[in-house]
Amino acid sequence: MGVPAFFRWLSRKYPSIVVHSVEEKPKDCNGIKIPVDTSKPNPNEVEFDNLYLDMNGIIHPCSHPEDKPAPKSEDEMMVAIFEYMDRLFNIVRPRRLLYMAIDGVAPRAKMNQQRSRRFRASKEGVELTEEKKRLREDVISNGGYLPPEEAKERFDSNCITPGTEFMDNLAKCLRYYIADRLNNDPGWKNITVILSDASAPGEGEHKIMDYIRRQRAQPHHDPNTHHCLCGADADLIMLGLATHEPFFTIIREEFKPNQPKPCALCSQFGHDLKECQGLPREKKGEHDEFADRPPGCEQEFIFIRLNVLREYLEKELVMASLPFPYDFERAVDDWVFMCFFVGNDFLPHLPSLEIREGAIDRLVTIYKNVVHKTGGYLTESGFVNLERVQMIMLAVGEVEDSIFKKRKDDDESFKRRNKEKRKRMKREKQQQQPSFLPSGQFAPQALGHGNRSGSNVVSNPRQAAYEMRMQNAKFGGQDGGASGTKRKADDSDSEPEPEDNIRLWEDGWKQRYYKNKFDVEASDEKFRRKVVQSYVEGLCWVLRYYYQGCASWKWFFPFHYAPFASDFENISDLFKDFEKGTKPFKPLEQLMGVFPAASGNFLPETWRTLMSDPDSSIIDFYPDDFALDLNGKKYAWQGVALLPFVDERRLRAALEEVYPDLTPDEMRRNSLGGDHLFVGKHHPLNDFLHELYKANSKEQTEIPPELCHGIQGQLDTDEGAILPNEVVESPIPVLRNLTENYSISIKFKDPQFEEEFVFKAVVLKGAKKPPITLKPGDFEKTNNNGRPWRPQIGFNHNRKSVHLDQSSFRTLGHVLPQTRGPPRGGQYSNIPPPGAYNSGSAYRMSSRQPQMQNFVTPIDPRAQTSWGNRPPLYNQPPQRLYGLMQNLAPPFQNPQSGQGGPSQYYQRHGDRNRQGYNQGRNSQYPPQSGRYNWK
Repeated sequence: MGVPAFFRWLSRKYPSIVVHSVEEKPKDCNGIKIPVDTSKPNPNEVEFDNLYLDMNGIIHPCSHPEDKPAPKSEDEMMVAIFEYMDRLFNIVRPRRLLYMAIDGVAPRAKMNQQRSRRFRASKEGVELTEEKKRLREDVISNGGYLPPEEAKERFDSNCITPGTEFMDNLAKCLRYYIADRLNNDPGWKNITVILSDASAPGEGEHKIMDYIRRQRAQPHHDPNTHHCLCGADADLIMLGLATHEPFFTIIREEFKPNQPKPCALCSQFGHDLKECQGLPREKKGEHDEFADRPPGCEQEFIFIRLNVLREYLEKELVMASLPFPYDFERAVDDWVFMCFFVGNDFLPHLPSLEIREGAIDRLVTIYKNVVHKTGGYLTESGFVNLERVQMIMLAVGEVEDSIFKKRKDDDESFKRRNKEKRKRMKREKQQQQPSFLPSGQFAPQALGHGNRSGSNVVSNPRQAAYEMRMQNAKFGGQDGGASGTKRKADDSDSEPEPEDNIRLWEDGWKQRYYKNKFDVEASDEKFRRKVVQSYVEGLCWVLRYYYQGCASWKWFFPFHYAPFASDFENISDLFKDFEKGTKPFKPLEQLMGVFPAASGNFLPETWRTLMSDPDSSIIDFYPDDFALDLNGKKYAWQGVALLPFVDERRLRAALEEVYPDLTPDEMRRNSLGGDHLFVGKHHPLNDFLHELYKANSKEQTEIPPELCHGIQGQLDTDEGAILPNEVVESPIPVLRNLTENYSISIKFKDPQFEEEFVFKAVVLKGAKKPPITLKPGDFEKTNNNGRPWRPQIGFNHNRKSVHLDQSSFRTLGHVLPQTRGPPRGGQYSNIPPPGAYNSGSAYRMSSRQPQMQNFVTPIDPRAQTSWGNRPPLYNQPPQRLYGLMQNLAPPFQNPQSGQGGPSQYYQRHGDRNRQGYNQGRNSQYPPQSGRYNWK
């Protein structure tokens, strides 16, 4: 979930961290879709080594999208997930590793947030179903037309939780997908694939971080590895900084506000659910090709360069005349720690710190002023110095009262501006209407309607004209618009707001806060101390989680609200250490802890009875309705769901009685699993794994790092493994089986360390500092001689922008439909342009569409060379001969590096000693199978 509004704040404050991706599109040849050759050089002009996929950020938008109609079946969802991953692989093109991580059983601290979100989703789903039913009846009764309701159950997104049949089927589909790509896609030929499905405990992004930490501690790890992590959570930025890897990039979808969404009743675009009138569906496009999605709605991807963010922070966190040596890496760790105070997935944010109010900037300012007195940094490798943190928090507490008063003033000013804006819009609307409309005999009638014969003949025209003059004189001086009626007392321009009983801007705010939120008096020092102690434990737990892994699977923050910063007095002795040897929940146990009773159909029958039976010993864990405290916010999704916390001991005691009722399949889904490693036919590790299966090895075996790009870990044979020359059955009926399979899979386990081992948060020896990217003007809000900042496309900062002259703009306006401003005519205005639509940014589209090259300036083809000079870290394995697959062409000679590799794509300058990827294009590939051209 991450920190709300964090990325928006970060991208506005440090705009140069964002780079728009360049995506090569598949070509269409006589109706046949030709996939992109991902073995060719990356069009973004940077070669990535490892790609990590936080799969839950892919599963959710593919299974219940917001910008297009939802898939009709589970099979369509799986194919949508495959296509989404194909796009990501096409953009990033990793050369060593692809790591897929699905959320497994989460720590108890995370389960509280999961419980809140799933209860809300279930409640909102029921309310939406009832509203759709009511509106459908209204539309049909008014003569509107709506498509008949499909006889299918509403998709419950709560099924995207470990332990459900949906997640079990997803793991099977992903194993098929990996095998298909390893056999048929040339870009996958030499990479290692690791799948950590929902049976492996831990959140997806933290399983990825744990893998990186453990590989960094190995002697064969390349300290200059180029990492790319895909995910939409804002906390991935802090996780990436916590690795201290010099080359770390995050890829995510570009957020585009105000995108059209389909109506939930008629599935048409252009109106909301409440505005649906049941009108006939209009034709979208010449051949109705945009019926399900309007043009220009395809999501684009952006890169977030953490090395550029480090450049920004290096300037912002500079501190002179410190009484101790300055260490930028330690300062970055402190910055990450301070971001936790504005909110995260495990702790509520402090009442006085709102990220939209510049809370992080305020914390950094206080930190730079107080750090001279602390005697050192706040954190070290994930461990907190509470005595120093106390000084920061008390400094925030001194300004809490002024923060609350300023928040109130800003809120009143915002309401005042909105009120004036509504009045201005209302006046402008009235000015567009006639000041007076005659009635009676002289009332205006539509052309072609009405009849002047019979009763409509004008009678006594002089009297009627006199009445009209009197009526106009009566209403002309009133500010009542066309109607001339007075405003009613309840016709207010302001929106109703919930009553605020806390009133933080008035004296006595602390007493009212504790009385309303915790139902205790502020004078109860013992209770306040307990809340502060739990919050301090939470800060230590979260930082340890980010830097070392899960310190305790049982700990959680047992309150809905946070204390004040001024309450953090004498906290140095409030925390010692966490309980050792804790274990995660099992998958079905977690479902019982986070699911509402409405989602009980995903559980065994006797288990779901515990959720609904009035005589159940844990029935109080599953309320049918619950209160939602907006807590000073405006929208319901920002509020606090006041749900009871689950008592682990009571839950386990109740489940002991129903455990014997589990079937063998349910027992399998309720067990904890591990990761699986996949390689293709041409991978150097393939023969080694084949020999393990031939020898029927039952013991764990260490991976030879020289055969797997320096990756280390333990291997164990798998009974249900994918093996060469064995058919891989498709779990999706529309996709065919893989009859010619040469890939192989095996169980994989990360390198193991002692429980007390500490992963050092430092830059590794041998790491090369990335070239400086920012210019002096980039540190300002505007550059380019005062012109607004514009995003960069691709990683080469020397890439020339596309320029269009006036004739080109006229051509675009003649060919492409205009999406903004008044509509333009023209005989070609309704004809779709060649290639894919991209109305979101015509400039970026022109640089990517080869069809438009006749009137755009070509892009500078110079290759980027600022990523190189990396020494070899381990011996290279001898080159293997693959028969017909052997590359017979001479190696590519890179004019900048002096020597190319066997892969025939541009290598980074100085990478001549790195292990080759052998992605030659002169190879004869096996016949394509399983490409997803299904109907």
